[in-house]
Amino acid sequence: MGTTASAAPHPPVLHEGVHGNGMADSRQSLSVSSFQSVSIHNSKGKSIITNKVAPVVITYNCRQEFQIHDDTHKTNYKVGRISDTMPEHYLVQGSFFMVQDVYSKADVLNTTASHGAPNFRQLKGTYPVFGMGQPSLHGFKQVLQRLQSQGHEEIIFFCVREEPVVFLRLADDFAPYTPRRKENLHENLHGLDKELSAEALEVTIRKELHDFAKLNENVFYVYKDIEHFKDEPQNISITCEEDIHVTEEVYKRPVFTMPTYRYHRLPLPMEGAPLEAVFDAFVNILRETPSLSQLRDPSKPLPALVFSCQVGVGRTNLGMILGTLVLNHLHSDPPAADQPEADQVEEAKPLFQVIQALISRLPNGQQVLEEVDRATALCSEMHNIREAIYENKKKLEGIGEDYQFQGGGTKDYFLHRAMQSLERYFFLIVFNAYLHEQYPLAFASSFSQWMCAHPWVYRLLARMNLSELRAPADLVTKGTRVLVADAYLAPDVLSTMKEMRVANFRRVPKMPIYGMAQPTSEATGVVLAYLTDEKRKHSHVLWVNLQEELVLEANGQIYSPREPSCLDQHIPVPASLPQLIEQQETALKEEVLAAQKWLEVTLEQEKQMKMFKSCLTPQEIFNQHKGTHQGLQYCRVLLPDCCAPREEDFDQLLEAMKSSLAEDPRSAFVFNCSSGKGRTTTAMVTAVLTLWHFNGFPEFGDDEMVSVPDAKYTKGEFEVVMQLVRLLPDGHRMKREVDMALDAVSETMTPMHYHLREIIICTYRQVKSCKPEKESHQLLLRSLQYLERYMYLILFNTYLHLEKKDSWQQSFSQWMHQVASRAGVYDLLNHLGFSEFENLKDSPLASLRCRWQQQNAHPLPFRGEFI
Repeated sequence: MGTTASAAPHPPVLHEGVHGNGMADSRQSLSVSSFQSVSIHNSKGKSIITNKVAPVVITYNCRQEFQIHDDTHKTNYKVGRISDTMPEHYLVQGSFFMVQDVYSKADVLNTTASHGAPNFRQLKGTYPVFGMGQPSLHGFKQVLQRLQSQGHEEIIFFCVREEPVVFLRLADDFAPYTPRRKENLHENLHGLDKELSAEALEVTIRKELHDFAKLNENVFYVYKDIEHFKDEPQNISITCEEDIHVTEEVYKRPVFTMPTYRYHRLPLPMEGAPLEAVFDAFVNILRETPSLSQLRDPSKPLPALVFSCQVGVGRTNLGMILGTLVLNHLHSDPPAADQPEADQVEEAKPLFQVIQALISRLPNGQQVLEEVDRATALCSEMHNIREAIYENKKKLEGIGEDYQFQGGGTKDYFLHRAMQSLERYFFLIVFNAYLHEQYPLAFASSFSQWMCAHPWVYRLLARMNLSELRAPADLVTKGTRVLVADAYLAPDVLSTMKEMRVANFRRVPKMPIYGMAQPTSEATGVVLAYLTDEKRKHSHVLWVNLQEELVLEANGQIYSPREPSCLDQHIPVPASLPQLIEQQETALKEEVLAAQKWLEVTLEQEKQMKMFKSCLTPQEIFNQHKGTHQGLQYCRVLLPDCCAPREEDFDQLLEAMKSSLAEDPRSAFVFNCSSGKGRTTTAMVTAVLTLWHFNGFPEFGDDEMVSVPDAKYTKGEFEVVMQLVRLLPDGHRMKREVDMALDAVSETMTPMHYHLREIIICTYRQVKSCKPEKESHQLLLRSLQYLERYMYLILFNTYLHLEKKDSWQQSFSQWMHQVASRAGVYDLLNHLGFSEFENLKDSPLASLRCRWQQQNAHPLPFRGEFI
């Protein structure tokens, strides 16, 4: 590559040093001497002149001119060292050291010498499914020769690593090396560059290594003994790019000598389940491989499936199970795993509740589960996914409060491990169910599409941690948790406490729909007297409590248990049945009364000690008033805070309203949550839409012209919302009716307090001005939750219109899963975001899986049992 050198000499380009982490600054002498020591064309270089592009070499006869490399100045190469006693050298990607990939101690099965790769094995039984760790170039050739000698004609090899790996020439072989951080030289890099694939990163790293060697007499420094650093770092000679191989070169080149050999890079995560895109990539491989089709010639042997990660344990094990499940669908008589007594004990262990719920809803769920368990047992020589869940559960539940592990809570560590193992097991079952349906259809739907058609799976996944259902009632009396008064967290912005004895009491104008914060027994009586007086004369009242957290009235005040470190974070009980929460509230009440001790509470911004002589649960409060108000009907519908109601939540609200209206068309509807704002507003809008469908819609005036900042967005006209509007029959009307309902419900609440459309954009705007990454992430999640809530209200209104002719015999859940799903509603919700402001590819929260999981991931200590 030629370039024109400047006539006047320029000062040499100095490389920026690395500060912190004990890495010394770069020295001028390193860069200058490195350039001057480059040996090019038998040392005929006359001089080196630098310009703004790169160092330029002009030969002695001035007839040739070329660059050493392209981007020296632009890439701003950095240097560093492991310790002050070790030499300084260039860092890969500006930060990382190159470390030998696999150590001899990692080869538990001791197969490197005999088979060519560490931990090489075949699953138990007859299936040709193999697993192994990372081999060298010659080791991989040895693996292929061994498989061929065993009669395997067709071999499909999967590299399941997501981190970059390069192979450096070492004697007569090429050994694998990976970039590592100085802080943890044992740990692979993950998510290094979201824009680049692992293959692209490897090519970039190869070019860097070649450039670095050119700047240092064809030598680069690497590390092998990172335990004791004896004789470290080691010199590796790199004279040309051919001295470095990338993964694709090592694994793909055998295609030229083995016609039936195939190679695929299938990056699997170190923990948890793969993303849907990874499953899609795996399915594409199945779709494009004739020998893995159900139309294959059954007289021909199955192809050998080989999976390889670094050590050959976690990710390799996951890949082997996936391969086994695939071969199950190609073989009429799948092999059975050996069942020693130890495995029989494992079989008897109770299923986790989320797994029970999953298989109960899957067609042939028990069979699907048993196939996964059999595949897990067949592949368990190095690791057993199912057993790992129970091991982590046992450790989690046996740990005291104060143990620490690597700077964090030990309980947090084992809870994370248990959740990741359970998620992986969960997705294996889901994927096997997908195979059952889609294999006979030649994979007409991708896994991502299939998941969007089964969104209830994401709902289950988001509520895997059900430990709060088993949280002991004595946490409060032992002082582990404290009682916090609603008055502390739910300010009375509407100033209704004095008159109605409850915060934020309000009514929808001209409609019998009311909302408020959580009332005491006294406030409940005041509100009921108000509703049944001579002016309003409501003889039938439906009162819906929307709280999914525990609530208790003690000494005439409303309290809820909270963690001392997170007083503003309510503790949701992940139960689908209100009875479970009511049972826990009863147990808490009995514990508080039985303790007969002073308890710490938070009241009006300060801590106090209280002795409680009287306690009531919400159910007991309303049971008391039913004696004097015969028409009072109380129910509990558990709405998640800040989020859109779940499909079944809309079902429960609609059914309760239909029953009340059937009994008395003049029924009053009262809703409460902790503050009377978010969840209450959502339920009130739902009630307004329902009553309009029963009694007729009012006349709506023309849309008002709004000339305020973000007027388009305060009107709810986000791109994703308008996509939904275009999708729905008479979509503009569906949205407009919801907007009218929101305006009616929020008429008495100023925008500073709560209005759903306005709070969507207000919350999102805060993201851009929020500096702490954690807070920014939470604000983005919150804004998306509000946006999703708005869209669900539009969908519910559409459902009411379309199903009205059949008196809503089909539930909203059924309609969403069977009608709206086919129209692509969940595909839209699976790409939810503010596309007018950002690229959705950069936001994992746009996906249903990530968003629903994180809205249920509360940073609270583990308290109950992992069930």
